[in-house]
Amino acid sequence: MAKAIDKLTDRTVKAIKKPGYHGDGNGLYLCVKPSGAKSWILRYMVAGKAREMGLGPYPAFGLADARERRNAERQRIADGVDPIEARDEREQAKKVAQARKSTFSDCVDRFLAAKSAEWTNTKHRAQWRSTLDTYAAPHFGALPVQAVDTDIVLKALTPIWTTKTETASRVRGRIEAVLDWATASKLRSGENPARWRGNLDKLLPKPGKIAKVEHHPALPYRDVYAFLQLLANSDATAARALETVIYTGLRTAEVVGATWEEIDFEAAVWTVPASRMKMKKEHRVPLSAPALQVLRNCYAMRVNDYVFPSPNSTAGRPRPLSNMGMLQLLKRMKRADITPHGFRSTFRDWAAEQTNFPREVCEMALAHTIGSDTEQAYQRSDLLEKRARLMSAWATYCNTKPNDAATVTPINRKAKA
Repeated sequence: MAKAIDKLTDRTVKAIKKPGYHGDGNGLYLCVKPSGAKSWILRYMVAGKAREMGLGPYPAFGLADARERRNAERQRIADGVDPIEARDEREQAKKVAQARKSTFSDCVDRFLAAKSAEWTNTKHRAQWRSTLDTYAAPHFGALPVQAVDTDIVLKALTPIWTTKTETASRVRGRIEAVLDWATASKLRSGENPARWRGNLDKLLPKPGKIAKVEHHPALPYRDVYAFLQLLANSDATAARALETVIYTGLRTAEVVGATWEEIDFEAAVWTVPASRMKMKKEHRVPLSAPALQVLRNCYAMRVNDYVFPSPNSTAGRPRPLSNMGMLQLLKRMKRADITPHGFRSTFRDWAAEQTNFPREVCEMALAHTIGSDTEQAYQRSDLLEKRARLMSAWATYCNTKPNDAATVTPINRKAKA
């Protein structure tokens, strides 16, 4: 005997107040909540599993509307389609379609926001933004990120590939990173058109073949003594910071952000936190006697927690020396031909040419990563004592007139062990 259908009427639907399910037939129910709110529900079975699907609220959808929707969904069930799964797929497709309308510039904004915690250096973040705005955005910034393809990436890169090769290579890598993020975020699909290997490397000349690597201009190590004598004549905080760079081999950002709590005068060790190191790994720096003296002199005149405070610091708003402070000092000294970072090369050249210290000791002094991941796993020591001897020898060289200095800094053989 067939089950009765269309049991409800417009009048009864309007009049029903009792909470619960009130059947109309063929799986259609009027659901009345304790609050009095009403909605339409379709109950059905798929593969032996009971399912329940909402068909809309009442009175926005009347009885006739609900029956029409029930009949349509019943037809899908008869065709072997689960209406709930079909609806979810349609909604997901709509979301994907909407998401893929995101432009490349939108993705740059979201990518930078997502990765901002990785970049403690605001200058680095600004460079990402600037290069993408300058070289990528004019070509495809307003395009949906899904529409970015190899041809349009080439249009952005080709004009600068041979004239600004280093910049162009960085732009390519940054475009690739943004597109990878967009793919992972389901804003696009397919291969990354900015990928180098197996893609752009077939269409553009290799950067190494068309541009020489430009190193930071460095002072020859034989001129360090004379330079330090000139530097001693300056009372500027930047001069003390630059002396520290020279004696320690640290990078500019690692020095200017230093605070007094990092310096252990008794142990003659400066512990730079991971947050300020390029490789995001804490670095212990052995302090030679001249380096300690520079820091003690600064401590005697300290004004806040920063070892090298900005001239613009106030009591209520302490600030460290700007990254540009040492560069500006060099310009005033008429030495714009060198950079603070270049003194790391000065130190490394001296260590290689004038000493017998092992390579790994010299590289660790510069906080460089040594060896493969496996080698690093076994190399737990930071060779602090050996590095202390190296930095002491370097400080001695720096404070010895070249004519009086030995050609090769004598190193005890035990230092190599």
